[in-house]
Amino acid sequence: MHSFTEENYLKVIYHLSQADTGTVQTNAIAHGMNTKAASVTDMLKKLSDKELIDYIKYQGVTLTEKGKAAAIKVIRKHRLWEVFLVEKLKFKWDEVHDIAEELEHINSAILVERLDDFLGFPKRDPHGDPIPDQDGNFEYFENIHLHEMENGKSGIIVGVSEHTSPFLIHLEKLGLTIGVLVQVIGVTDYDGSVELQVNNQKINVSKKVAQHILLKLA
Repeated sequence: MHSFTEENYLKVIYHLSQADTGTVQTNAIAHGMNTKAASVTDMLKKLSDKELIDYIKYQGVTLTEKGKAAAIKVIRKHRLWEVFLVEKLKFKWDEVHDIAEELEHINSAILVERLDDFLGFPKRDPHGDPIPDQDGNFEYFENIHLHEMENGKSGIIVGVSEHTSPFLIHLEKLGLTIGVLVQVIGVTDYDGSVELQVNNQKINVSKKVAQHILLKLA
C-alpha cells in the first residue's frame, strides 16, 4: 500500500512521462506537485527505495513496471469516480476533479470493480480521457485537436486536454461540450483563432482554446 502523497507523485510522473518520451525532470515534477524541488528529491529517494521509480540524480526519473502499474491504478480510480459523480450524482464536469482526487486513494479493489460494473464499464471519463481496464490497458482513440482541423471539416467533441474549472466553464458557456458536432468554417491568419459552426450558430474560439479540444472526425 502506498501513501496518498506517493500515489500523487506516481500519477504526476506518469502523466509527465506520457507527454515526453524521455526521463522526467525533478523541476517538472515539482511544478506538477506544486512543491519545492528539495521536497521532490526526498520523495524520489523513497519511491526509488520501494522500486517504484528509477532515479538518477541530475538525470531524471522513469517509472518501473511496478510504479507504472501503481500510477495507472490511481488514474483508473480517479476517472471512474469522475464518471460516477457526473452521471449518478449530477455534478458538472468542472466540479469533479478535486473530489475525485480524494476518492482515488480509497484502497479497495472490489469497490473499484463493482463501481466499474455499476457504471457499465465506461471507456472515457467526463472529460474524454480514456479509462484503463482492470489490467491497466487503455483503449486507443484516434482523435484530432481542433486547431489541426481543415476548413470545411466537421468533428464531434470527444475530449479536452485542459481540465481546469475556468476552462471547462468557458467551454460550457460556448456550448462546446462532449458529443457536440462542430464544423470549422475559417481560421484567422493573424492569431490562429478558429471560427466554428455549432448548432446553426457561428462562434469564434482562440487558438489556445482550440489546442485543448479533441474531436473525432465526422
